Amino acid sequence: QVQLVESGGGSVQAGGSLRLSCAASGFLISWYCMGWFRQAPGKEREGVALIARGGTRYSDSVKGRFTISQDNTKNTLDLQMNSLKPEDTAVYYCAARPRSFYDCYLGSDFDYWGQGTQVTVSS
Repeated sequence: QVQLVESGGGSVQAGGSLRLSCAASGFLISWYCMGWFRQAPGKEREGVALIARGGTRYSDSVKGRFTISQDNTKNTLDLQMNSLKPEDTAVYYCAARPRSFYDCYLGSDFDYWGQGTQVTVSS
């Protein structure tokens, strides 16, 4: 049974940092394209970053501030978020797509999703 569980969300002031983690079970993330997405109130879901064998991709809005990484021994996916801004406030989700990096983009359909974790950045 595939399961993704996010943790690490919380509240922080602008300019601060948070680290999100996603624990995967039921499959090996090393064989999947893994991504972080977010959805703010009243807005559509947005792809933030993804990682797979072959590389990483970031949205322009977070490039240079966020870093996605994975630990294959622990089967976990992380998102280090620095220089946070109020517009980063959203529910953050991790997701998995059983495709290679070369068939995985922030706008692709992902098959498995976590329940989300809230990130709130105050000014």
